[in-house]
Amino acid sequence: MMIELETPHGPARAHLHEAEAPVAALVLGHGAGGGIGAPDLKAATDTALAAGVTVALIEQPYRVAGRKSPAPAGQLDTAWIAVVEQLRADALKGLPLYVGGRSSGARVACRTAGATGASGVLCLAFPLHPPGRPEKTRLPELEQVTVPVLIVQGESDPFGMPPEAPNRTVVKLRGNHRLASDVNGLRAAVREFLGRGDDGDVD
Repeated sequence: MMIELETPHGPARAHLHEAEAPVAALVLGHGAGGGIGAPDLKAATDTALAAGVTVALIEQPYRVAGRKSPAPAGQLDTAWIAVVEQLRADALKGLPLYVGGRSSGARVACRTAGATGASGVLCLAFPLHPPGRPEKTRLPELEQVTVPVLIVQGESDPFGMPPEAPNRTVVKLRGNHRLASDVNGLRAAVREFLGRGDDGDVD
């Protein structure tokens, strides 16, 4: 089911995949130049549904408007918060919420985790720094998150390898930034993360 949602920066779209008897919800965003059909987003969605987690795949307003170049970070964050608030008030009402995304979408989810009231953040191919520019680190975006974070990262990702931390698990898989080389490994990591539930005790 596709839902169009208004944001301060134009309409966004939520593609809702409902679990039969949902125990939680997962809201995922796409990468900067890509869409919601990315292989890792699809694998995460299928895995979440099998675990009883309803998934909403979000298209940012710039994508809905047909643009490939991403909007500035502030606009992405504002639109994302507006989308999540509307979903929590309606389609995802009452469900523990996980947020996340692929690459740029993971950054947005981290920066807004507090504002959206997320119980956890799923980062697929978190771009720690631009390729070849380790000094331009985005580590502060990860470090500001206070809820559990799972990062699934390709071992040869040119965007770097984020470090583990007490609240942050990093699963390294064969492959690069596309995360297409080890789909089974990705599914297993997502399944274990979502299986924690809001209090860590959901089967």
